[in-house]
Amino acid sequence: MAVEARIRELGSRHQNLDKAIQDELSRPAADTVKLKELKRQKLRLKEEIQALGSQAH
Repeated sequence: MAVEARIRELGSRHQNLDKAIQDELSRPAADTVKLKELKRQKLRLKEEIQALGSQAH
């Protein structure tokens, strides 16, 4: 059960990062450095979710 809870937590953080990316993109002068870092964090979370998902099965 702990793995599923961790996956849900990471999924929530992934969604929050997605929203932050969309918010930044909607700004007239989006900060490309900030966008790059947000996308990097989102990718790390996705990879961790996939790794945990394969362990759970």
